[in-house]
Amino acid sequence: MGATATAKSLHFFSPQEPLPFLSLTKSKTLNPNLNFSKTSLTPQPRRFRLAVRASSVSSTVLNDPPNPTLSNYDHQLRVKILSESLPYIQKFRGKTIVVKYGGAAMKSAELKASVVRDLVLLACVGLRPVLVHGGGPEINVLLNQLNIAPQFRDGLRVTDARTMEVVSMVLVGKVNKDLVSRINFAGATAVGLSGMDGRLLTARPSPNAAQLGFVGEVAKVDPTVLQTLVANGSIPVIASVAADEYGQPYNINADTVAGEVAAALGAEKLILLTDVSGILRDREDPGSLVKEIDIKGVKKMIEEGKVGGGMIPKVNCCIRSLAQGVTTTSIIDGRVEHSLLHEIMTDEGAGTMITG
Repeated sequence: MGATATAKSLHFFSPQEPLPFLSLTKSKTLNPNLNFSKTSLTPQPRRFRLAVRASSVSSTVLNDPPNPTLSNYDHQLRVKILSESLPYIQKFRGKTIVVKYGGAAMKSAELKASVVRDLVLLACVGLRPVLVHGGGPEINVLLNQLNIAPQFRDGLRVTDARTMEVVSMVLVGKVNKDLVSRINFAGATAVGLSGMDGRLLTARPSPNAAQLGFVGEVAKVDPTVLQTLVANGSIPVIASVAADEYGQPYNINADTVAGEVAAALGAEKLILLTDVSGILRDREDPGSLVKEIDIKGVKKMIEEGKVGGGMIPKVNCCIRSLAQGVTTTSIIDGRVEHSLLHEIMTDEGAGTMITG
């Protein structure tokens, strides 16, 4: 059962009623919600996508307002979209897509709503999305409220016992449940998990544990609980916290968790939402985006110093996932609304795709 909120009421929908978020229309009274274009029905050989260009409309609470009365143009557009999307839906139906969610997309209410709606839409057309999240900004807020100064070393959070408690509370108890609630409200069924649930992840200490504290790595993934949820049509939402074999919790980088989960599930695609447009040939030139590159090419860019800083661990995460059987990986710009749909369902994409 879904629901939409208006200025004066909350309307609930029965399972037989069409949900408003599935209405892909243009409105004369609102900003254009979706603009679909496509030059050919023949799928591209490597970047096989439905050309979707989307921009968000302001939403109420967790979902969009009901659509206004449709014009003849709106009806024609809807039929055209459905007609052209069929081969793409058939291509990706039943495929698992693992998305790492973080950065700017977690800070903006509009971007958060955009990610949620994209995930629900993908699930509704038959894809099997799995969401992995961090929550660094939220952790920092609570640490500051508790007068605990956040500390970082080489881009990783220094996590003592007290900080680990805060990390668990924020990621598992707050951020995870907020995302689950939003996805459920939008009409899908989300299930929140941490690495401890169902023995999904087993952690081990980081090699730099003496300096970093309870910062861990993924030692093992047991995807059984995820496979059951995905097969039932649910969207797993995973917080990047896991325990070792003795029950000690560890804070694990969410990119790493997403990559290992994607490999364990044999995912079609791993997508990392970031605060940059992707891999740039020239780090000083935003217009030098690399649209597609293979493992050999991206390793060469690292050797040449063209890829550096915080991008290196993300690229290494993608390389490791590809080596373990993930079909393609992408590093995309999470600052752009509906970048998830752009990447999965357009030829142009929304960042850099890395292939094996």
